[in-house]
Amino acid sequence: MSTETMRAVVHDRYGPPEVLRIEEVARPVPDDDEVLVEIHATTVNRTDCHVRAAKPFMWRFFLGLLRPKERILGSELAGEVAAVGSAVSRFEVGDQVFGVRAYLSEGFGGHAQFICMREALLAHKPTATTFEGAAAVCDGALAALTAVRNADVREGRSILVYGASGSIGTAAVQLARHFGAHVTAVCNTKNVELVRSLGADEVVDYLREDFTRNGKTYDVVFDAVGKHSFRRCRGSLKPGGIYLATDGLHNFFLAAVTRRIGDRKVAFPIPRYTKEDVLLLGALVEAGEYRAVIDRTYPLEQAVAASKYVETGEKTGNVILVVSRNGVEGEP
Repeated sequence: MSTETMRAVVHDRYGPPEVLRIEEVARPVPDDDEVLVEIHATTVNRTDCHVRAAKPFMWRFFLGLLRPKERILGSELAGEVAAVGSAVSRFEVGDQVFGVRAYLSEGFGGHAQFICMREALLAHKPTATTFEGAAAVCDGALAALTAVRNADVREGRSILVYGASGSIGTAAVQLARHFGAHVTAVCNTKNVELVRSLGADEVVDYLREDFTRNGKTYDVVFDAVGKHSFRRCRGSLKPGGIYLATDGLHNFFLAAVTRRIGDRKVAFPIPRYTKEDVLLLGALVEAGEYRAVIDRTYPLEQAVAASKYVETGEKTGNVILVVSRNGVEGEP
């Protein structure tokens, strides 16, 4: 057990953002196969908010029925290697890195000054981006990458991304474009130009037009924010088309049913976290083919304000927590 301490955002009960607080906790010590990372930047995302509030209730079955076993949230990060275990071969002290925790199997821990991680889901930070930009790469992009692969998004196919200005949506637009698909993005008026700059071939402003009523059809409709439904989107799918869901337990049932019935399917792919995909994302960033969109940055001490903003559902791309003194000051 380490005698050194670090600052972290913790919570000891489920509830609103106000259950979060800054506390001095024990600094983790890496095992032989782990890397100790001094975190410079991390993110606050929808998953963090769902887990903190235990909504849906099913989160309690994974993370503590009465109170959270995971006191520190946060799954993606960027920083510098502070120490390495004896079995670590890919990293050295001082390396700049970014990566993600596979939270369903490894837990969270990113909203703190230090974290221990295995090598697999870490990569050297692309020189083409900042710590803040690197911290925001993995979570939304890995969810989007799993989804577009599941739906065989490629050249010659068309995809509509609903919620194209969110973390998963901005990633989906760029990745679908990278794979050669024709991309239609749906967002609100203020984000039209941003989404177009990410590579969308067409942009629909949902404040002015309902894509489900314009008569156009697509091979894939990707609901990147969990606010639509298969029933409403079915008419926008070509025969054999796929509705990609990111939220809503009922979509598990629909995925099972539509696999056997009907000519339009529901898919609810669970995001995969692999070394190869983290390295792929890093290479795309370095090549200028992918960028994480950042809406706001907050210092670690304003984690409550950051969580409140994420829960408005109005964020564009990602919300950053700046952790170390090497980060830049965020806006409140």
